[in-house]
Amino acid sequence: MKTLVVYYSRTGKTRFVAEKVASELKADIEEVVDLKSRSGRFGFLKAGYDATRGNETEIGETKKSPSDFDLIVVGTPVWNSRPASAISTYLKRNDFAGKKVAVFCTNEGMGEEKAVDRTKALISNGDLAGELVVSRVFENQEENESKISDWCNKLRSL
Repeated sequence: MKTLVVYYSRTGKTRFVAEKVASELKADIEEVVDLKSRSGRFGFLKAGYDATRGNETEIGETKKSPSDFDLIVVGTPVWNSRPASAISTYLKRNDFAGKKVAVFCTNEGMGEEKAVDRTKALISNGDLAGELVVSRVFENQEENESKISDWCNKLRSL
């Protein structure tokens, strides 16, 4: 099954998980780049505000098309119980008709269930294939790596 892992990461935590998932699934990987500055404390606050409002953002051009893959795995950090604006924008701009789509979220606090649900709601025409929440990515690294591996095994069996 040809697989694409597409993700956004502000701090590197979601990137870490995306790379693990891509390695496990032998998948192509693509980072969605938010062209709006999200660095520092002010960037963090703007990120939460934009996510809460459902604001789209300017994203860099992606090189890989979901239409070329059987399974698309979407990774996002949780921003105020919502997906990152860059992922929301990416999902709104792509059609996943006839594709299997799995979602993972990384978080350091709470709101992950709502974020997963809101992310899934943005996936147009795709068949939802699974979801995963990875909490406190680097604090629980061994436990999280096991959880990621188990989830990838389930995705491989689709």
